[in-house]
Amino acid sequence: MFTRRSAPGGLTAIRADGETFAAEATVSQVDIPGQPLFAIVLRDIEERKRAEAALSRSRRETQYLKEEIKTQHNFDEIIGQSRELRSVLRSVETVAPTPATVLILGETGTGKELIARAIHDLSSARDRPLVKVNCATLPAGLIESELFGHERGAFTGALARKIGRFELADRGTIFLDEIGDLPLDMQAKLLRVLQEGEFERVGGTRTMKVNVRIIAATNRHLEQAVAEERFRADLYYRLNVFPVTVPALRERKDDIPPLVNYFVTKYTRKLGRSIRVVPDDVVGALVAYDWPGNIRELENVVERAVILTQNSTLELGGWLPRSGPMSEVTRVSTLDEAQRQHIVDALEFTNWQVSGDRGAAKLLGIKPTTLSSRMKKLGIERTTGGQFAS
Repeated sequence: MFTRRSAPGGLTAIRADGETFAAEATVSQVDIPGQPLFAIVLRDIEERKRAEAALSRSRRETQYLKEEIKTQHNFDEIIGQSRELRSVLRSVETVAPTPATVLILGETGTGKELIARAIHDLSSARDRPLVKVNCATLPAGLIESELFGHERGAFTGALARKIGRFELADRGTIFLDEIGDLPLDMQAKLLRVLQEGEFERVGGTRTMKVNVRIIAATNRHLEQAVAEERFRADLYYRLNVFPVTVPALRERKDDIPPLVNYFVTKYTRKLGRSIRVVPDDVVGALVAYDWPGNIRELENVVERAVILTQNSTLELGGWLPRSGPMSEVTRVSTLDEAQRQHIVDALEFTNWQVSGDRGAAKLLGIKPTTLSSRMKKLGIERTTGGQFAS
């Protein structure tokens, strides 16, 4: 008969040199007829305790920073302490109490929606709705109906009157994400709302009046789009009253450790894991990476790491990011070239797997169908030997 009992932490032992260390003990008993035997195995857990204490301290610091930001600025869900982020928060605090239109600029995945929410939450309209619209995902034939509503019978399938997003946002805030993807004909109608605060429902004749604070966001270079006549200059100047630029994650690397800690805590709880240690070399690797997908990509990588980790110490496994892909992106001259290189980096990183938990689409934070469509548009395809054609 063989039995084993474990003694929990809290034990101490003494090394041969007289030094005391934290230990964990396992006692095993083997019953031999007439002569029971016992074995005690001591494990030195000093390093593990130090790592756990460091992680606990890091979590407390992250919580403190979060509470400090929330107390000073009333900003929730915004994690970081870098000078660049604090500069953005000061801008938010300045413009929020005013009715001014705000244009939030920044790469994909930098948290532009969180900044929009912070502006709304600090405004006098905080008790009114914040209505969100992603201009890039609205079908071309339904954009006007989504924004301004329609009357019954306005078109085939319009079986009842529909209230548009601007009516829903009346006396509140509307957040127009990816404003650079709005078609030119809709840009003219949006300009009218900005200038006069009025519009008509599709199929309607009555002019609707609204009082809406507009916050727009884009990852595109709107000045270049204006020069290429893909975006109305008058609308651009109307939107660009108070621009707020959200820095890329590679420009605020001081925020990566608290963000990693935040996401580890979030997904440890969500997935029922018991991760207590984030090794310094893991944090160092994450800090060294350039994060072309910004915070969204970091969150995805940490979530996968939590899924892959089977013990109490976080492991990146095969998802260890390579450093420096953005150094190539920043040297390109056009938006299509930058997007093409970004997608190719993600595809090469995932061994050209488009969908699934380890696919490039999940890494980039977009749907597999959207990624496939962009690959087709940009002429990206895998060729023999793992290279790509474009």
